[in-house]
Amino acid sequence: MPGTTFSQRIVAWQRTHGRHDLPWQNTRDAYRIWLSEIMLQQTQVTTVLPYYARFLERFPTVAALADAAEDDVMSLWAGLGYYSRARNLHAAAKQVVALHNGQFPADVALLAELPGVGRSTAAAIAAFAYDIIAPILDGNVKRVLARHAGVEGFPGAGPVEKMLWRHAEERLPAKPDNMVAYTQGLMDLGATICSRTDPTCLLCPVAADCSARISGRTADIPAARPSKVLPHRTQRYLLARHNDQVLLVKRPSPGIWGGLWCLPELGDEEDAKAVARLRFGVSRAGTVRELPGIEHTFTHFRLSLRVIELPVTKIEASTNSPGTLWLAGDDLRNAALPKPISRLLIDF
Repeated sequence: MPGTTFSQRIVAWQRTHGRHDLPWQNTRDAYRIWLSEIMLQQTQVTTVLPYYARFLERFPTVAALADAAEDDVMSLWAGLGYYSRARNLHAAAKQVVALHNGQFPADVALLAELPGVGRSTAAAIAAFAYDIIAPILDGNVKRVLARHAGVEGFPGAGPVEKMLWRHAEERLPAKPDNMVAYTQGLMDLGATICSRTDPTCLLCPVAADCSARISGRTADIPAARPSKVLPHRTQRYLLARHNDQVLLVKRPSPGIWGGLWCLPELGDEEDAKAVARLRFGVSRAGTVRELPGIEHTFTHFRLSLRVIELPVTKIEASTNSPGTLWLAGDDLRNAALPKPISRLLIDF
């Protein structure tokens, strides 16, 4: 398409070849758009789809989400990962209700003040809900712009990211009524055509003047994240079982698995029976045994879980103390548990 701008080609391509059937598309409801954008941060569309549907069924409005108990929000989020997103989601809903009368503002700067909403997410919400002209720069879009503009270096590095923001601003459409197609088009292009490996340049609407394609460097641009060895940690956990019930404690926020229910932690040298007796009212227990270890990888470290099983035959405490639960059956299966803990208890 000679003579057309970058944005015009993206808009035309998206309207013909882009994605149009995702459940958060074809709506101007800022709540639904915001919810999808938060869930899609560092998470693939196919993973998000069932979570998105369940969230909307349970919390159809931002007011419903704001009024929800934290445990209800976390239980629906369990398994989606990056749990600070769920805590921020809940906090942002409360803020929208308290400060904006339950309406998401159309101002990008105000949107960016909501917990968990950065500059790019705020711009996406504003574009999809209100046709606001503002640049986005998520991971896929960074790759598209880095290749098209020939920007060297790792996109997550400060100077490189600053340069990509400049290119994002320079390529914006002039007309607000093109913002939905343009913003969605950039996302679609990065997700389906300008892939990390083996991009389909023959189908790309901006391939004609793409610097990386012209120079034969799509495999080199953008540069990969600098490699580093992930630190390794080991943590012992107590699996106390009383009949069909399992002892759970609520994880503190912030921190890994913050706000989720988890097995109690044990120190390296702590005695499982002593901890169960002193902290959780267990007065009689059977033989301790260690279960096969579990490996779990976070973004910044690897965790080895050593699980110490303790059959409990008698509990002196008659009620759960705050932050402590004995759960069984459907209550246990529906609890907001970290993925490795959930798998352990379901498979056990």
